[in-house]
Amino acid sequence: MHKIGELDVFPLCLGGNVFGWTADRERSFEILDAYAEAGGNFLDTADSYSAWVEGNRGGESESIIGEWAESRGNRDDLVIATKGGRHPEHPGLAAATMRAAVDDSLRRLRTDRIDLYFTHFDDPSVPVEEIMTTLDGLVAAGKVRQIGVSNIELDRLRASLEFGEREGTARYVAIQPEYNLVSRDSYEGPRRDLAEKYGLAAVPYYGLASGFLTGKYRPGSTVDSARAGGAARHLETERGRAVLAALDIVAEEQDVPVATVALAWLAAQPTVAAPIASARTLEQLPPLVRAARTTLTVGQLDRLTAASA
Repeated sequence: MHKIGELDVFPLCLGGNVFGWTADRERSFEILDAYAEAGGNFLDTADSYSAWVEGNRGGESESIIGEWAESRGNRDDLVIATKGGRHPEHPGLAAATMRAAVDDSLRRLRTDRIDLYFTHFDDPSVPVEEIMTTLDGLVAAGKVRQIGVSNIELDRLRASLEFGEREGTARYVAIQPEYNLVSRDSYEGPRRDLAEKYGLAAVPYYGLASGFLTGKYRPGSTVDSARAGGAARHLETERGRAVLAALDIVAEEQDVPVATVALAWLAAQPTVAAPIASARTLEQLPPLVRAARTTLTVGQLDRLTAASA
């Protein structure tokens, strides 16, 4: 297990973005069962998942996770992370909006506390002081155990961290950036430096670059996926092709799937506690979970780092 604040988490976080979207309730339950059976305890979702699907309102993923945890009686074994700020009925991070969003998330998750609550997207119309004070109140009320931040400009992130330290409010313990082998400057540099300075654990999203780093996207191939277009564009770049070639070599050396290697590289990077990856079928899950138990050699890490530079 790895530490995020006071939370003990499995080194591979299961993404809930597919639940209620490309995985229906029954299949989602199967995936959640298999993940828990493999020793996993760390689930990531958001109140807006999956409002973009016709007929959905947002919160479908939370509802599925809540129903599953209640039916399995395993809530106390889980670390549930969710995010607020993008639900169609609760957009933004104003104090009253955030409090209402958290109450709705708790209801859908069928729980009395959220283990790790992220601001999903920053709301520049709200001062960071108001956001941090509101989050502090949610922690004090016992509705949220730990807080994290996802998509935010660097100056606002710095101001939030400085405010929490100065005023003694609840502080961010985690950051959820986009970060993977074909998107490194989205986190490395000043953002990661801040995370290191303030002790934030990184829980990267798009750890597999929308599926590109599974290795299933090859020149001339066609992939049946809701995210195929975004993933396939990496084939057009020199970096994307170099990363795939390096992944193939290391995967063969380790005798594991390409996706396992991509996540193992990410897990080995400074500040990273647990990459997020999602599975819409049972077959997609084992390579993800295997990453939590795969250690790459220094040479293998260097090969991948060089290819992705």
